[in-house]
Amino acid sequence: MIRHDMNMFRRFVLFRLKDETGVSGTGIIAEGIQFSTGECVLGWISETPSINIYESIDEIKLIHGHQGKTEIRWIDNKVSGDHEQMQTG
Repeated sequence: MIRHDMNMFRRFVLFRLKDETGVSGTGIIAEGIQFSTGECVLGWISETPSINIYESIDEIKLIHGHQGKTEIRWIDNKVSGDHEQMQTG
């Protein structure tokens, strides 16, 4: 059985403060989701968009953080504790 954090998924964007290479530009450069397992999917906003999968948010920071020149900005707050069951009908 795989154990994971029972928090719901959270959305985020990558916000680039400074683009030293001239490739990505500045501002929002990618949209992402962190799943309850901790794994993340990142969709790049560019002329040649792509989707990448990462093991964790820390992996994204390590690869794309550029020593603080790119920030992860959360759209959703982290949920703590038990979830209420969704209402249907």
